[in-house]
Amino acid sequence: MAKHKAPSQRQLRAGELVRRALVDILAQSSLRDPDLQDVSVTITEVRTSPDMKHATVFCAPLITTGSDPDGLARTVTALKRSASFIRGKLGREMEMKFTPRLHFVADESFDVASDMASLLSRPDVARDLKSGEEE
Repeated sequence: MAKHKAPSQRQLRAGELVRRALVDILAQSSLRDPDLQDVSVTITEVRTSPDMKHATVFCAPLITTGSDPDGLARTVTALKRSASFIRGKLGREMEMKFTPRLHFVADESFDVASDMASLLSRPDVARDLKSGEEE
């Protein structure tokens, strides 16, 4: 069984620096990919490997309600296609020994939170929660 160590302070600091730089790059750059045109992308978290050569980037498009349900998958795929271009910009933006390889992953935490909120607001669940408080 593999041991999962908590990230070091150095990894956390580097991840946050990469996240901030990526936010600036995505806000300022006009990426040519048609799936990224007119799409605002939020970078929620960046986790770096212990050797700082790889970074997992959790991202999601900022979509208004009722928009394309496949927007998340399409945006992540487009970011994966543009990863080498974004990495080049990142290398010029930051002063690190190595510019990490970027691995874009869909951040589904917003969907999980929304599902949890809708579940907790159901009348039968609310009733059970209320009866549990009275005991």
